[in-house]
Amino acid sequence: MTTLGLITDTHIPQRLKALPPGVFEVFHGVDRILHAGDISSRQVLHQLAEIAPVAAVAGNADLFRHGLPLTRVIEVAGRHIGLVHGHGGWSRYLRSKVRDRFGYDEEHYLKIVHASFRPVDAIVFGHTHRFYQAERSGILLFNPGPIAPDFYNTPGPQVGLLHVTAHMLQFEIVAV
Repeated sequence: MTTLGLITDTHIPQRLKALPPGVFEVFHGVDRILHAGDISSRQVLHQLAEIAPVAAVAGNADLFRHGLPLTRVIEVAGRHIGLVHGHGGWSRYLRSKVRDRFGYDEEHYLKIVHASFRPVDAIVFGHTHRFYQAERSGILLFNPGPIAPDFYNTPGPQVGLLHVTAHMLQFEIVAV
């Protein structure tokens, strides 16, 4: 079994000065870490890389993208896992900010996330600052929720673990 650490929306240093110590404890021993964007400081990726190899994508708060792609696919144990922040790029993000002034539309973001990849077994995403886990058209969608404040429906900062075998994908949420 391979275990991946999942993290998103760290927003360091805008909303937090540093990663909570619990992140290092929970990720100790993972095989790889996936960061679903809004990293803000490249230092976050360097700190996570001290634990395990890191794959990351840029989010809307990563203004210069740090040389990161907007999407990527990681293969683990023959399973394909899509990684995306979920904002859909700058033009789509700005249009959605105007629309969201009139209320949060979860379905809008889920369509962006789901349409970002073909074929994958699972998609890990961020952006909404809300925990989410569901299956759509045979694809598992998972947002571990944010590390940074503005927790919405989360009890506090949290990360995810994804346990992968050739026959199973199992997500787990861990408060940090």
